[in-house]
Amino acid sequence: MMPRKHGLIFLLSVLSTTVTAQRSEVGFGIGTFNYTGDLVRTFSVSNLTPAGTIYYRNNISKVVSLRSTLTAGKLAATEVPLDAAANIRNASFDIFLFEAALGFEYHFLDWRDSKRPMRYTPYLFAGFGLFGISGYDVKPVEYSNVQGTVPFGGGFKYIINPKHYISFEVGIRKTFFDYLDNLSGGDQTQKNYRYGNPNDYDNYFFVGFTLTRTFYDIPCPTNPYK
Repeated sequence: MMPRKHGLIFLLSVLSTTVTAQRSEVGFGIGTFNYTGDLVRTFSVSNLTPAGTIYYRNNISKVVSLRSTLTAGKLAATEVPLDAAANIRNASFDIFLFEAALGFEYHFLDWRDSKRPMRYTPYLFAGFGLFGISGYDVKPVEYSNVQGTVPFGGGFKYIINPKHYISFEVGIRKTFFDYLDNLSGGDQTQKNYRYGNPNDYDNYFFVGFTLTRTFYDIPCPTNPYK
């Protein structure tokens, strides 16, 4: 029979392991894509298009999480003319965009602390990803349809119950690509005005609500005296 002292140590070891067990999360969300670039210089609600996301999250501490996301939807915009040339061009685009990204989240409030339970927290996120586009039959130059992106932004989470919570997120996707709208530098001696600013990359946004399901990973107890 295990001595009482050793049994107590064994029990505390198991409880400690259980309490610090990492929690995994899966979820999905619906929202909108938006775009800024040569056609539209600022975020415009007139160019909101439907998008959705699914994700997996691993909570490595009470305030930091790692996440992987798949996001897809329609990206479209109609030009908001800034000058006479843009008014003549009157361009628009309508494409499909798919994104895969990895990143981390930082929660400002210690919402996973059982001693100080909180039902909400604001958070920030950042990472790196790849996106692909389809929908252009004619390109002004040859470019790859798969490009890199740096997603970052913030949101707000609210706990519904111990297993579910909802969040609202606003994310910017910084790209290093100037052909989301299929316009960039061109021959300005031609009077078709099918060119833009090659030194100003296009960006896109995802804004939406997500629903998350949490899974508690309880490890099997081990014998500390082996």
